[in-house]
Amino acid sequence: MSFNSLEFLIFLPVVVLLYWVLPHRVRWVLLLIASYYFYMSWNAWLIFLIMSTTLVSYIAAILIERTDNVKTKRIWLVVTLVICLGCLVFFKYFNFLLDSVIDFLNLFSLNIDSVSLNILLPVGISFYTFQTLSYVIDVYRGNYKAEYHLGYYALYVSYFPQLVAGPIESPGVLLPQLRARHRFSGEDLSMGMKQLISGFFRKCVIADFCGIFVDAVYADLASCTGLAVFLASFLFLLQIYNDFAGYSEIALGAARLMGVKLSVNFDRPLLSVSTTEFYRRWHITLNRWFTQYVYIPLGGNRKGMARKLLNTLIVFSLCGLWHGANWTYVLWGLSAGIMVCIESLIKKPVRKFCSKIHVNLQSHGVRFLRHIVMLLYATINVVLFRSQSIGDIITAYTQIFTSFGFSSVYVAQSFADLGMDTLQLLQVIVSVLVMAMLYKFTREPQKKESLPVSGSLGNTVSVPWIMDVHVYVYAVLVIILCWLALIASSDVSSFAYFQF
Repeated sequence: MSFNSLEFLIFLPVVVLLYWVLPHRVRWVLLLIASYYFYMSWNAWLIFLIMSTTLVSYIAAILIERTDNVKTKRIWLVVTLVICLGCLVFFKYFNFLLDSVIDFLNLFSLNIDSVSLNILLPVGISFYTFQTLSYVIDVYRGNYKAEYHLGYYALYVSYFPQLVAGPIESPGVLLPQLRARHRFSGEDLSMGMKQLISGFFRKCVIADFCGIFVDAVYADLASCTGLAVFLASFLFLLQIYNDFAGYSEIALGAARLMGVKLSVNFDRPLLSVSTTEFYRRWHITLNRWFTQYVYIPLGGNRKGMARKLLNTLIVFSLCGLWHGANWTYVLWGLSAGIMVCIESLIKKPVRKFCSKIHVNLQSHGVRFLRHIVMLLYATINVVLFRSQSIGDIITAYTQIFTSFGFSSVYVAQSFADLGMDTLQLLQVIVSVLVMAMLYKFTREPQKKESLPVSGSLGNTVSVPWIMDVHVYVYAVLVIILCWLALIASSDVSSFAYFQF
């Protein structure tokens, strides 16, 4: 059951309505049943995998907390890591690792035939595995008390709004909210609806529309102009951002309708002025996970610059591999890590040089130039993420850097390669402009708005949430339009991050 499906359009309102009708003491039962049903709609047999992961981490955390023996604690932590990560490696990376070993051995003329197993990739396994690991590690470190209520813990692992593609929540953020006695709030309802509107618009309008032109070019890179490949890569950057940010906003909105505030996963990364800032704003909860559980344990930045750079490269490479069992993802992560390392090395010298020549790095003009450079880099780097093979990467970069021109015929051919006409170009531009305004639409209110009381100057009263009726009108219209488009289309795409 995908978020952009008719089934979910029925499922979510039913669950939310029952949630507020039922008493607090049984709400966790409703949510757990709903979450397992949501997951089983993908493949019923996969429920046993998530249940097994849940049970192993639940028991291990309790045993870790109950003993004072450091060695015993470490044994149970290792057992959890081996089992949970073992499942992730087997289901997601076994064939990739096997093929890589065979390819390496064949370099020595051993002529070993390729072998692969028909393994089904469980949806969302990377997300809920990391969530269970963060829980057990936090209990091991003494940062969080073990959860003895198996039902609440199982709900923490499988909570349906963020089960399939995050955000990845720490136990200290999500578990207390699942236990809390929530009361119906107009503010939660209003914000939840806004997040749903924004998320559906990002996915069904912007991401899927951009994907049409991206697929047209990447299906035959060798025959496309360099400009077409570059524009397709930029459109893919917009596509993958709005696809995942759209999912995250729908997850936030669905949870908010039930009083739960999930972590924000994106903070306008396309407005960044450096690659370091870009990756800090992109997939925030995954970056936080790798920082807390990989980067800092490796030594972080506490052991000198050389160690910091090495740790950065390791983390970014693992982050790339986390996204998929393909060397293209590893190269994407490694490339991002190298750029972040370069910025770390040149940051102080650049600041000193700019200070000498009296250039303000924070001035609007300089920030604009830095922003353009960042977008150019992100567009070039995302080729690694979109390409299906090393050969595709070589072809794409060959076209971008060698097959370029400036004539009107060349530009016309480039847009023909994209399959884009003038009206569609205008649609893309309008979509980008709307995308720029979505942040303000979903921004958390700082304070309640007030209006003057009729006939009484200087006195104000708070606007009741029900008067924010335009939000619900917009919600109905956007959802209806999205699903009409869904029904009319014979080529509906799922969320890209479901494969991770």
